Amino acid sequence: VKSEGPKLVPFFKATCVYFVLWLPTSSPSWFSALIKCLPIFCLWVFLLAHGINFLVSHRSASRILAGLIFSAVGDAFLIWQEQGYFIHGLLMFAITHILYSSAFGMKPLDLKAGLLMGVVSSSCYAFLYSYLSGPFTYLVAVYIALIGFMGWRAVAGVQLCNDLWTWTKLSACIGAMLFMVSDLTIALNEFCFPVPYSRFIIMATYYAAQMLIALSAVETRDEEDFRKRS
Repeated sequence: VKSEGPKLVPFFKATCVYFVLWLPTSSPSWFSALIKCLPIFCLWVFLLAHGINFLVSHRSASRILAGLIFSAVGDAFLIWQEQGYFIHGLLMFAITHILYSSAFGMKPLDLKAGLLMGVVSSSCYAFLYSYLSGPFTYLVAVYIALIGFMGWRAVAGVQLCNDLWTWTKLSACIGAMLFMVSDLTIALNEFCFPVPYSRFIIMATYYAAQMLIALSAVETRDEEDFRKRS
């Protein structure tokens, strides 16, 4: 916390700016897109502050950075979702989840966590199905499968029962769960019914999720430091 906390100060400030300004979504503009994306830009800087060599030599960290880049593009598209760019944003975040899943890796496999996440994802889609029509019937199914898979890989890495977890793996797990909450709220609000305080819930959980996932990228550096000390 002492080493990583100061690097996150710009992110917290940018997040505060977004919530203080609270620009209306009814009048999308490049300025509102900038304010919305600014916290994610700060997370780019957070990862880049660890050094280009670190990102180049550690694929998980570089993939999380790539995921943050696609997230920012997706955020920009969603500013203009009423103008027909919702699917574009959906595609950008689908790519983000693929990159995050790749960063979290396939070890340990943890089939129990995978089964649990499959049940949760299937239940969410079953609830949404009757509200969907046209291409969204298939697009939402694919998206839920991707974010569910990402959630599985994040949860599988924790291994609480075996005392093999680290704070960065726990950070990835909590971040993935918050991302799922954020996206489920979007889906309910977009396709089913108005969710009270939906924008606040969506953005608060989204920014927290991205911060925690970005924090998980320093896992490999922690392992290196441990090996050096031992």
